[in-house]
Amino acid sequence: MIAFNKLIGELREGKYKTVYFLMGEEPYFIDVISDYIADHILSEEEKPFNLQIFYGRDVTMDTVIATARRFPVMSRNQVIVVKEAQQMITLEGLEHYLNSPAMSTILVFCYKHKKLDKRNKLTRLISEKCVLFESDRLQEEKIPVWTSSYLETKGYQIEPKAAWLLVDFVGSDLGRITNELDKLILLLPDDQKLVTSDLIEQNIGISKDYNNFELAKALTSKDILKANRIIGYFTKNSASNPATLTLSYLFYFFSKVLLYHGIVDKSRDHLAKEMGVHPYFIAEYRQASKIFSLTKTREIIALLREYDVKSKGAGSMAPDGELLRELVYRIIH
Repeated sequence: MIAFNKLIGELREGKYKTVYFLMGEEPYFIDVISDYIADHILSEEEKPFNLQIFYGRDVTMDTVIATARRFPVMSRNQVIVVKEAQQMITLEGLEHYLNSPAMSTILVFCYKHKKLDKRNKLTRLISEKCVLFESDRLQEEKIPVWTSSYLETKGYQIEPKAAWLLVDFVGSDLGRITNELDKLILLLPDDQKLVTSDLIEQNIGISKDYNNFELAKALTSKDILKANRIIGYFTKNSASNPATLTLSYLFYFFSKVLLYHGIVDKSRDHLAKEMGVHPYFIAEYRQASKIFSLTKTREIIALLREYDVKSKGAGSMAPDGELLRELVYRIIH
């Protein structure tokens, strides 16, 4: 198994293998790798005759292998990309090709939203004979950091709060997040390299006053009026503010508060490192730890688990807005 950064690094250095099998739940990384191979190995003059894109639902393995065994036309290589390979009727036949691949062909399978059974003989052979990449979904709390890293590769930065606002609104779909970030970059003046929460609010439709980040702040200050206003906004705009996302963020927030309580060295940089957060947020957790004791924080986490189950219809038929208001009351009181 190979890591994403290492694989991309090898491709940029011109180190190509004959077969790539890209699989997993996160389609973004699979698309980045396959698009890089399709875009960069062949010149523009070579692509019309030597770049072949198949789709799993429309092609058989026999056709893919027959094409792979052809010689490139006036080129050192040919590139074949099988998109949505998980929709192929069968992968039977690939085993024979892997044992004797065409050295002039670079064959890429994009096997999205699922993984091969690692106990399977074919999977073991793929791991031995070609480049096997497993694309896992990022945990939600890691996405703001990833967002910052993505922008840094393009020479831009993002405010920590702005990164959370973007995730709060868009969700964990990395493809959607990068699309929104690329749009925001185009809107920045030439002399500005920082994506701010104001820019996100103005151009993506996120309210900087009514979001999960502000809800956590309202709870920390025990401002029940503001908290209920935010819940009311969520209820009216439930499509972009689902209860599952709110519960997920609050669980993340109070889990960090719990960590804060257990760390002896309360210096900002040490806390940020141990908690795995940006130093910008330490003040929020410090304030929360003053309001919510260790015992109360544990009770809140138990409450969040309880209401997560209720929001999924187990033990309660109450609408999400009512559940969230009840939860807010119990957290504050």
